[in-house]
Amino acid sequence: MRESYRPKPQNNGVEESVNKKELLEKFTQMEKQVGELYNEFGTLKESLARLIEENHHLSVENHHLRKRLDEQNHSQSNEKENQQQKEAEEKAIGEGYDNLARIYEEGFHICNVHFGSPRDEEDCLFCLLFLNKQHNG
Repeated sequence: MRESYRPKPQNNGVEESVNKKELLEKFTQMEKQVGELYNEFGTLKESLARLIEENHHLSVENHHLRKRLDEQNHSQSNEKENQQQKEAEEKAIGEGYDNLARIYEEGFHICNVHFGSPRDEEDCLFCLLFLNKQHNG
């Protein structure tokens, strides 16, 4: 039997070279795209690194500011407490002075020499000295 003769297409070599050329162009184009993606990835990586660093700095600053704010709030609350305590002491002293003055006006001694004893109609110099010392001091 004879082999059947099939003629080879004349353009087969041309098609192969066109296919190889297109394939090479596609690979070149893909290589270019990969390079561009790699560059873009590097840029994004640098941006991410800057953002992480900035976030860290802001976190540290935020921590310091919160600490400072807490200290200021604490000192202000201490000042308020001290002020309220002083006002309470002044009020207590004022009430004590008022009570002593009222007792003196009711006719009793408030001095340490005759404390609590009834006073004659005359003023007691010791009591007056004590009242003046309490009022001015």
